[in-house]
Order: sequence, then structure tokens, then C-alpha cells
Amino acid sequence: MKISHQLRAPIRWLAERFAKKVAQEISTSRILIMQGTVAATQLRTIDKINTLADVEVSVFSQWGEDGIIEWLIQNCSGIPESFIEFGVENYTEANTRFLLAHRNWRGLVIDGSVENIAFIKNNPISWRHDITARSAFITRENINKLIADAGFKGEIGLLSVDLDGMDYWVWQAITQVQPWIVIVEYNALYGDLHNLVTPYDPAFVRSIAHPSGLYCGASIGALTQLAHENGYTLLGSNLAGNNAFFIRNDHSPALLARIANTSTRPSRFREERDAYGKLTLARGRAGIGGIMQCRVVDVATGREGALASFGELYSATWGAVYD
Repeated sequence: MKISHQLRAPIRWLAERFAKKVAQEISTSRILIMQGTVAATQLRTIDKINTLADVEVSVFSQWGEDGIIEWLIQNCSGIPESFIEFGVENYTEANTRFLLAHRNWRGLVIDGSVENIAFIKNNPISWRHDITARSAFITRENINKLIADAGFKGEIGLLSVDLDGMDYWVWQAITQVQPWIVIVEYNALYGDLHNLVTPYDPAFVRSIAHPSGLYCGASIGALTQLAHENGYTLLGSNLAGNNAFFIRNDHSPALLARIANTSTRPSRFREERDAYGKLTLARGRAGIGGIMQCRVVDVATGREGALASFGELYSATWGAVYD
């Protein structure tokens, strides 16, 4: 089939534009990796810290997770060079991308969007590194098979869970791998006084569950309890107050000796949306008001009820941020 003369010019223009975009992305990525590598070298000089926030660096992570991960790995001798991350979107912003690029670890990333996974597979990182990208809607019923089908089992270095909803239940179900380090997103608006979790729903979608987008996930207390049950110890959280870091107990002594304060933080970001999907920029208790009648379960007691029925959600320290 011959391409008409009229079509050749626009096709060539599109091809050149795509090539230029790819080249720009590669160039930007190299600059970020170079800067991140410099930061990683500086982190090696830090033996002890007050909190994880002291070693935050953002290269590809949304907040400061890249620096925290790098510092933890530097102090985990013999850690397996493999990772798994859920909810990566198109992987341009993720907790493990710097780990992939800087340390050349083997990894598995999963996202529910076919388009996002196609983007990753068409990105140069897919042939430059040993990364497996799979599209799937993750549930606690299918997670172990998804991991096994991708060729991962046993000990891995790091697991990052960010599903915007059923994070607690999915982590609870994972038996196919035994990560040294686990990063799980918590919902700081659920507070720090109760072990509250959004009830399990295999079809859960955050934007559908409640228009605000705030009804999802689990409190830091619930995740810390689950970590204890799974044999993990809390190391703290990021400065943004949404990602908690845990270390498997058999590898915890070396890290706990280097971290003075493993307490977690409330969040200050304002992501509530109205019925039309527009950010309201409501802060603190004003932002959480819309979901106070949504049902949650306290996994410590088994009690289920409206969020409002659990009374005060915040300790004095956290409450000072939300008042």
C-alpha cells in the first residue's frame, strides 16, 4: 500500500514530534538521575537521623520517598535487589523508579489502566531495565496470582502499595513474597486514635465511593497493627503524612538503632473534591466533614459504623494540625 504525497508530510511531522518528545524525556530523566545520584552519595554520610523526613529527596517520587528508600537500603546489608509497586499510573512519578534507574533493581509494576501500562512498555526503561509491567485491577483474591504469574516469589527488597482504597486488605492477603521493606499509603484524615479501615470491596473505586475522594484506605493505627501481625515494625512516615514505612522484624535492629523518632505525621495536603470533581482546597476537619457518615471498621475491635460514631479521631498532636 502506497502512502499518498498529501499524507507523507503530516506523518513525518508526527514521527519527528514523537522522536523529539522521547529525546526530551530521556534528557530530563538523565538530569534527574544525575542529581539523585549526587543526593544518594550524600545520604551515605548520614549514620543516624531523628525521623525519616531528615533524609527525604524527590527524584521521581511524589514526595520525598526516593531519599528515604535510598537511605534505608544503604543501611540494609544484603537486601534482595527486587521490588514490586502497585498503583504506578504511567510510572513517570513513582516510589521505585529511581530505585530502578539508580540501582538497576529488578521490578514488577501493576496499574489498572491498560493505557498506562502501554505507556510504560513503550518507554525506554522497559528495555534498559528488567521491569515487568502488568495491567490489572488488584483485589485480595487475585494479588498473589498476579505476583506469581510475573515470576516473583519469596524474598524481595521492597513492596510499595498505593491503591487509593483497599491497601490494607491487599497487603493483608499477600503471601507470595516476603519483602524486607514495605511502604503503604495511609489515610491521615482517619486519625491516629483508632484502627480504622474502609470495609473491603473488591470493586472499590475511590472516586465512585465518595465524590470527595477522601473515603478510602486505612488509618495509620490499622496499618501498624497489620504490620505487627505480619512481622513488621514501623519506621515512621514521610513529611507529607501519607506514606508509612515498615521493616521486617528480622532486619529491624540495624535501622531502629539509627532512627530516634519513628512516629508518623498527619497530612496537610488538601485534595477534597466537590460533586463536579473540582478541588475545594478545604483543610483539616472542614475537608473531612463530607465523609463522616461513611462506614469504616475498627480492625482492633471488629466494630463497624459511621466514621462520626468513633468520636474524636485525632490525638492532641494531630488535632493541632487539623483544627
